Amino acid sequence: MSNSMKSAAIIGAVAATFAAYSTTASAEGQEKCFGVALAGENGCAAGPGTTCAGTSKVDYQGNAWTLVDAGTCTEMELPAMADGTARMGSLEALDRDLPMG
Repeated sequence: MSNSMKSAAIIGAVAATFAAYSTTASAEGQEKCFGVALAGENGCAAGPGTTCAGTSKVDYQGNAWTLVDAGTCTEMELPAMADGTARMGSLEALDRDLPMG
């Protein structure tokens, strides 16, 4: 392996380390909150009907999550459901506001 290839490999490894650190650091003090994301604004690993980040189909989809400041998930003010029932965030996936079909 040439010196320039070795240098590029080392630079790439260092960059990957910093990227991983910054992602972890930005998630500190946050928690996954289900049922609070607007359609298309969820974090990765939403439930059935979604594949990854930004793929939730409906607002406040119960099985889709987004990161929020720790301790705020269940206290967020959300609009009531169509039948007037209060809608709240949850630290676990919910069976409400799921896409049809």
